This record gives sequence, structure tokens and C-alpha cells, in this order.
Amino acid sequence: MDLVDIIKNRRSIRQYLPRKVEREKIDTILEAAQWAPSASNKQPWHFIVVQDPVTRTRLGQLHPHGRFMKQSPVVIVVLGNPEAHPKYYLCDPHQAVQNILLTSHWLGLGTCWMGVRGASFEDDFKEILGIPESYTVICSISLGYPDQKRRSTRLSLKEIVSWEQFGKTE
Repeated sequence: MDLVDIIKNRRSIRQYLPRKVEREKIDTILEAAQWAPSASNKQPWHFIVVQDPVTRTRLGQLHPHGRFMKQSPVVIVVLGNPEAHPKYYLCDPHQAVQNILLTSHWLGLGTCWMGVRGASFEDDFKEILGIPESYTVICSISLGYPDQKRRSTRLSLKEIVSWEQFGKTE
């Protein structure tokens, strides 16, 4: 698969096979996250890999849109560190998330990212995972071998692109 195919064909997966994800694949995914673009190269992120079924179940029970975290064999929780970069600690981790999603798809795995930042259960995630108060929980990502095929559409470029000024077509 070439890069554009990977981008165009990745979908959010919410059903997973009961199959363990190999450590080598997890390491490759985390390395891709590590190399995401970062303002001033401050890398204000941290990643928690959760494989324990009890912990994944607890996280899935907390997140109203993440029940399937208990089914996915891996959950990656993405944090932002304001001490590393006070201005971009909320933006830069999302660059790493995109690398996680695309690399996972390339490796034949499925993912679904779920926002956590600012949600009523963010502090519960921190407590369960022992996250310092100063960090922000950006999102959680379920990860595993997909047990579903998904499709979706996108708006046309004419609907979402302007040239030189907003609303101006070529």
C-alpha cells in the first residue's frame, strides 16, 4: 500500500478479534508516534500502553463512546505535557495520534481514537493510570486486529477548499 492509499482506506474500528498484538508492531507504532512533527521539537507527549483487561474494561466503562476498549487487546492513552511546551502541548500530541492511526493501518491493525481532554471522566483516567495532575489526557486509542470492515465518504474538495481567500474557487 502506498501512503495515499493508507490515508484513504484507514477507518475507525470498533470490533476486534481476540488476538494479541505483537510487541514488535506496538513498538513500530510508538516509534512512528515519536517521530511526529512537534513545535520547536519539544515533543510534549507521553504514551501509556494498556494491555491489562481489567484496566481496559474500566477505561471502556468510563468513556461513553469507548465500550469497545475492553474488547481491543491494546489501548494507547495519549497525554499532553504543558511543562514541555506550554503553547502546543494540546496540538502536538494529535500529530503523534495521526502517525499511530496510519502506521497501525499499514501494519494490518485497526484503531479508533476517542477524545478524553476536558471530559468529565478525564480525572478518572488519571487516577486509574497514575497520571500526574499536570498532564492532560488527550485521547485514548483502541488497537487490535479488526473484526469488521468499514466504509465512509468525504466531502468533495470543492466543498472544503478555497483558493487565496475563503470561499474563492480557482
